[in-house]
Amino acid sequence: MAGKAKTVVTMKLEASCPSHSRTDVMTRDVETVIDEPIERGGTNLGLSPTETLLAALQGCTNTILSKVAHSHGVDVVALSVDLEAKFDRRGVVLDAEVEVPFPEIKLFINLTTSADAASIEKVKTDLPRFCPVSKVIRHSGTVVEEISTITRH
Repeated sequence: MAGKAKTVVTMKLEASCPSHSRTDVMTRDVETVIDEPIERGGTNLGLSPTETLLAALQGCTNTILSKVAHSHGVDVVALSVDLEAKFDRRGVVLDAEVEVPFPEIKLFINLTTSADAASIEKVKTDLPRFCPVSKVIRHSGTVVEEISTITRH
């Protein structure tokens, strides 16, 4: 008999920093590189820290949308999540402290499904309720707009 899953867990990641711009992150048995582009003194081996944050939002949107869709009986035939963000770079160039570095993020969610409109609305309502990355970003003061394009299959 399977036990109840823990509701609060401790996540641990380790990072080594071989240069001022490169961070090698390990968690579980996965390693990833966070780096800056060459024009900013990096080696371009991975996403920048800010790109990593935005990519995490895309990944979380995929995962949570898929889970929410399943819970509402919505089939996900195909899904893509494109993102456009306004980024106030004054903080990263040390010009000024910026309280909300990303004032606006647009998520363009392209979903192919055979589900009816009412079921899709339930998914759209639940997505921001359950995506932890979205919740953190929204609570920082960023306006996150989810723009959905639904294709019927």
